[in-house]
Amino acid sequence: MLLMILVLDDISRLNDVLRAWEATGIRGVTILESTGMARVLERHHARAAYVGFSGLFGGGRVSHNTLMAVIDDMSQAEAAAAATETVLGSLAQPHTGILFVVPVLRAWGLGHLGTESDSD
Repeated sequence: MLLMILVLDDISRLNDVLRAWEATGIRGVTILESTGMARVLERHHARAAYVGFSGLFGGGRVSHNTLMAVIDDMSQAEAAAAATETVLGSLAQPHTGILFVVPVLRAWGLGHLGTESDSD
């Protein structure tokens, strides 16, 4: 089992990425609004008048979407990565996103992945 995480730079592409992941068999995705350090620092270095104006109209909010899904194996991760790049273009390009996987040692509440067990 793996946890696949995508930090999506262009939030307007969220539905396209979700559909692409769904086509690879990924059903459960948690989506968080997030902001990267570089964007926060840029915003804090903006001129005071601009910051006040953008805050007044809600335009000062800069965000990404962070998608998380527990998946079966690396082959599913590779398929999802390929599907993601079909939507976004190469992730090696700036302002697309960052995708990575980490191992999940144990999970509860994911019976569809065959991970639940009462004993070790």
